[in-house]
Amino acid sequence: MESNGIDRDDAAAQLAALQADRVALAERVVQPWWYDVALGLLLFGFVASYAFDSLWVTFPAMVVFFAGLGALVAAYKRITGVWVTAGARVLVPWAALVLLVLVPAFVLAEGHGHHWVMVPAGAVLGLAVMVMGRVWGRAYADHLRGGAL
Repeated sequence: MESNGIDRDDAAAQLAALQADRVALAERVVQPWWYDVALGLLLFGFVASYAFDSLWVTFPAMVVFFAGLGALVAAYKRITGVWVTAGARVLVPWAALVLLVLVPAFVLAEGHGHHWVMVPAGAVLGLAVMVMGRVWGRAYADHLRGGAL
């Protein structure tokens, strides 16, 4: 039985093709392992640079951080052909973790002169972004394959 010029077999074939495209995209969007490592190291270096309590160290670290982020975005787009924007399900927990780590760290560093605390704070956030990036990337790929996000 045809409706609007498309029969059931054609519709089923088109749906199967769309699902195959989603699966292929899911295979492409997961970032390589080194991406998360590089992102974690960039974040660690930038946050830890505050331990020096010197603009002469922190400003170059910030430049390296943002240049590195730009390079990672460009590499991801080149490798996958797409750019995936994180939604609230990723950004809200990340923002909560950043506040939980950085607020006490800045209080200790700036308020009490314990600038060394920025090194472990950077390590915690660097490791967290590595793990969260890996987990989120795999969850997004599973969602594209047809699973829940």
